[in-house]
Amino acid sequence: MFKTVYEEETFTNPQWPAGDLTDREFSGCRFRAGNFRDYRFIRTTFSECRFEDCFFSNIAMDGCRFQNVVFQSCKILGVSFSRLSPFLLNWEFRDCRLELCNFSGLTMSQSKFIAAAVRECDFIDTDLRGVGFEDCDLQGSKFHHANLEKADFTQAHNYFIDPTANQLKHARFSCPEVLALLAGFGIEIKD
Repeated sequence: MFKTVYEEETFTNPQWPAGDLTDREFSGCRFRAGNFRDYRFIRTTFSECRFEDCFFSNIAMDGCRFQNVVFQSCKILGVSFSRLSPFLLNWEFRDCRLELCNFSGLTMSQSKFIAAAVRECDFIDTDLRGVGFEDCDLQGSKFHHANLEKADFTQAHNYFIDPTANQLKHARFSCPEVLALLAGFGIEIKD
């Protein structure tokens, strides 16, 4: 029989029956080399946890909570985070590969993406105030009606952000990537 509350435990290549972590709480736990394909994280809480070299795909996350969670060198494909519990959501993605993920409707202010490939991800109606995209590849990611106030894109590349469809007050960009903000206007810029 599996427990429902886990504290300060390390799981290497973890496996739960039927991939079901519904109604569980993990505090200060570390997950290494986990394959979480087709898992259910329904109403599961992860607080002060780390995921290292883990794989996530096709996960049910209704009501799941991530509070001060770090993903390190993880591969996250096709995960819809949009049904997470918004309560105290705070996470960091370091050296991760995120593709075809949906972050729409979330409040992710102060979260971090560091040295991550964040490709073909949706940030629609997402609150990204103060979020850092340090050394990130944002190819094909969609920002629409997103609050990007004070977000840091100075080390990001391959992004397309429509300044007429997003809030950009005090967002930071660097040259020459900042010119991508003009792409939607159909103008030509010559050296």
